[in-house]
Amino acid sequence: MIKGTTRLIGHLGYPTESFKAPMIYNPYFQREGIDAVVVPMGCRSEDYPDFLKLFFRLSNAHGALVTMPHKVTTTGLVDVLSPTAAIAGACNAVRLEADGRLSGDMFDGEGFVRGVLRKGHKLAGARALVVGAGGVGSAIAASLAKAGVAELGLFDRQAYAAGELGQRLTAHYPALRVTTGSNDPDGFDIVVNATPLGMKPGDPLPVDISRLPASAFVGEVVMAQEITPFLAAARARGCAVQVGTDMLFEQIPAYLEFFGLPSTTAEDLRAVAKLA
Repeated sequence: MIKGTTRLIGHLGYPTESFKAPMIYNPYFQREGIDAVVVPMGCRSEDYPDFLKLFFRLSNAHGALVTMPHKVTTTGLVDVLSPTAAIAGACNAVRLEADGRLSGDMFDGEGFVRGVLRKGHKLAGARALVVGAGGVGSAIAASLAKAGVAELGLFDRQAYAAGELGQRLTAHYPALRVTTGSNDPDGFDIVVNATPLGMKPGDPLPVDISRLPASAFVGEVVMAQEITPFLAAARARGCAVQVGTDMLFEQIPAYLEFFGLPSTTAEDLRAVAKLA
C-alpha cells in the first residue's frame, strides 16, 4: 500500500522492461511493513542530468537505484562519491544527505565480495584475478581492494582499460600490488569472470582452464544461466564457485544499509522475491 508517507526510491534507467529490483525490494518492504517503495522510472540519457536533481527535490524522495545507461554519468552529478565508485568510474546508488548534498556509491562489487565472504572464503591478503575491466569488473576490483586483497591481476582485451583501472586502484590503495596484461589464473586464490563471455553459446572461456588451480574460488557475473560453461569447467577442476545472481542478491542488503532501511540476508530476499 502506497500512502502519503511512503518513501520513494526511484529505479532510474532506460528502458525499464528488464528491471528486476522492484520485484525483490517491494515484496520485502510489504512483508516487513517498511513504508517505502521502489518505482521504475524510465529516463533517457539526454534528460537524466536534469531529472536526477529534480527527483531529489521531491519531499518524499528517499534514494535512487541507478542502472544502465546512467551509472557513469551519475559520478559527475553527485556531491560526494565513495572511493569504490570513484575507482569503478560508475555509481549505482544515490541518497540525499541531511545537509542537502547527494552521495553516490557503487554496490556491484560489494555484492560479489559479500558473497565470497559469506561462503567462508578469505579475502584479506589473497591474490585475485579479475578478467574484464569494464563497469562491473572495475566495481569488483574496487571492492576486492577495499576488502584487503594483497594483489590484483587485471586483464581486459582493451589493455588501456586495465591499465587505467590499475592506476585508479593504486591511487586509493598505495600498498596494493597491481599487475595487468595477463589472464593466466595460475597462482591466484580468487578468479573472476567480469566479461560478457558465457552469455552466448560457443563463447570462449575467459581463462585457460588447464592453468586454473583447484584451490581457487571462481566467480561469475554472467546471469544468462546459473552454471555457465566457465563455472562448469571450474567445478570440474575442483574449484568452489559463485554464480552470477549471487552478486545481485548479495548487494541488496548493502543497498538497504546505505539507504538506512532495515536489512536482511540474500537468502531471505531470494525467498521473498516475485521474479516470475
